[in-house]
Amino acid sequence: MAEPRLAPILPLDPVPELVARCLLGDRRAQYDLYKRYAKAMYNVCKRIVGHDAEAEDVLQDAFIDAFGNLHRFRGDSTFGAWLKQIVVNRAVGCLRARRLPLVSTEVLDNESVDRADDVLGIDEEQVQYDVEQVRQAVARLPDGYRVVLTLYLFEGYDHDEIGQILNISESTSRSQYLRAKRKLISVINE
Repeated sequence: MAEPRLAPILPLDPVPELVARCLLGDRRAQYDLYKRYAKAMYNVCKRIVGHDAEAEDVLQDAFIDAFGNLHRFRGDSTFGAWLKQIVVNRAVGCLRARRLPLVSTEVLDNESVDRADDVLGIDEEQVQYDVEQVRQAVARLPDGYRVVLTLYLFEGYDHDEIGQILNISESTSRSQYLRAKRKLISVINE
């Protein structure tokens, strides 16, 4: 008779314990949380602000904010999602301090944005580019375009959320996204 199989023991998520230790002032726990999230959060910063040095500054400020406000983390979401919101807000704040130029647009409704895609002949499923080529092209976009494109495509925010983050209307977010896609394709095809 075969011996019963034991289910593999998966390690417990260390983040809640690290957060609890941080709340008690444990510097090592802060360092461990930083190491766990720094690279991913740096990438978020870099995609939004577009410059290495600025992204590093934003990242450091975001972690200082997070550790200073850790008592406000309620656990309604994951720590990573909570931290990402702080990072996004800090990065957008950095751009605002630079006077983020959102391209002036007329108000577009959802149908006109969809129709514009049809007119442009953009079929997102058929367009395939080299990842590095796209990364470089995104970095060359104007700040306003890059931010909306990054928040929508890479960070998964919807247009209503983007509007709230950037203090613009949902329709302006949609039109910025449409224009950013056009500009991105233009930059890639240069």
